[in-house]
Amino acid sequence: MNPSERKLAVLELGTVDYDRALKLQTALVEVRARDDIHDTLLLLEHPHVYTLGRGADEKFILSAPVEVPIRRVSRGGQVTYHGPGQLVGYPILKLDGKRRDIARYLRMLETAMIDALARCGVSAGRREGFTGVWVGARKIASIGVGIRRWITYHGFALNVATDLSFFNSVVPCGIEGCEMTSIAALGRPEITVAEFSEIMRESFRETFNYAHSVLGDSEAIWRLVDPGEPNAQAHS
Repeated sequence: MNPSERKLAVLELGTVDYDRALKLQTALVEVRARDDIHDTLLLLEHPHVYTLGRGADEKFILSAPVEVPIRRVSRGGQVTYHGPGQLVGYPILKLDGKRRDIARYLRMLETAMIDALARCGVSAGRREGFTGVWVGARKIASIGVGIRRWITYHGFALNVATDLSFFNSVVPCGIEGCEMTSIAALGRPEITVAEFSEIMRESFRETFNYAHSVLGDSEAIWRLVDPGEPNAQAHS
């Protein structure tokens, strides 16, 4: 496809239950594989949940609160936490040609987040030997991806105003001594998830070289999951 014609659809979904979001991703992977939709970026928040990657070790869950569900899913990576105040991004992208490079894809996700944070006045970067985004020795964003028939799903999670105490119940990403941080903890508590989502949308578009992005029709997308409900919406 001519780069000038590449379009990214962005869906800002608010708060979505983790299982429901996973069901939506699975449906979108299928329709993207058929070229029935453009590359799509889901931006959302989750209620409290811990997730384990497909090969993750449960020993990294230390003392999770009983009221917080735990899910093992088909992404890479170890254990992480999702919850209110955290921006989660699920790119549903078709990797073709030179883009069929998983390491390159991971680095591009990191670049998009580093750029978005810079626009908020937060200086972040990579840490040698690790995936994700860091501010000094503290981690601000995690990545865990899945690839099915060269269509991406799962994605990234960046702490905007997250209650970081929930990370104390796990060894984040299986990295002993890993300390998490957030935009709010770094002195920018006025930045909301909704505001950062807009910034992230533009950084993602530029990093992945889309000519433009459009806000997708969330009602139409949810009908992939609930075909019998004309106004199917996500609820936590």
